Formats: sequence, C-alpha cells, structure tokens
Amino acid sequence: QVQLVESGGGLVRAGGSLRLSCAASGPTFSDFHMGWFRHAPGKEREFVAAIYRSGSGTAYADSVKGRFTISRDNTKNTVYLQTNSLKPEDSAVYYCAATTSWGSYRAYSQYNYWGQGTQVTVSS
Repeated sequence: QVQLVESGGGLVRAGGSLRLSCAASGPTFSDFHMGWFRHAPGKEREFVAAIYRSGSGTAYADSVKGRFTISRDNTKNTVYLQTNSLKPEDSAVYYCAATTSWGSYRAYSQYNYWGQGTQVTVSS
C-alpha cells in the first residue's frame, strides 16, 4: 500500500507559479512511476504530467508543456510539479498518483494509488 500526500496548492494570480509536492510512504517509492492529474468542476479528470520511476523519462499534456515541470527525488520519496506561467484555466484540484506500469501513463485507470488532492486556484 502506497500513501500519497500532496501539498503546495493555493491561490495565485495569472502568470504566477506554484510548486506542488507529493510525499509517498509505504513500499519502495522508486518502484513506482508517478503522475499528476487535475480535476476542475464540470470537467473530466485530466492528465497533466508523468515521470518514470528512475526519473529518466517525463511526459506532459500539451496544455502544460513548456510551463510545468515534473521531477522526483527518490531519496526523499517525493515527486514535484513546478507550475509556471499559470493561467485561470489551470485552476483545479491536483492529484498525484502512482503506478507500476508505464504503458498508457495518460490514463487515470492505470494508476493504483492516489493522494487526496491539493487545490490550485489562479485568478485573472
């Protein structure tokens, strides 16, 4: 069982930045590929970014490419999402998730473990 706890969300003006963190506890963190998803009211849950278990590979949704950066520190059992140049449409609850399978990393059904989420609100 992997337990995930997100932090770092908040209220920020358009153009601002936030650094989201997701701390993991449980089995070996480096066994898991990690993803970030977001869910805004009235919209479906959306893939944001994913990182390979070793950190050697990353992937991003087109909507955040060039603005967001996913990273991980396996010595701290933590994955990060640096969000820059935030837009009002980035407002959502952001969730981190863990999976042992890299294939179909954009699909939320691929992930076995989820955090409780952290709210990001971007004002215009």
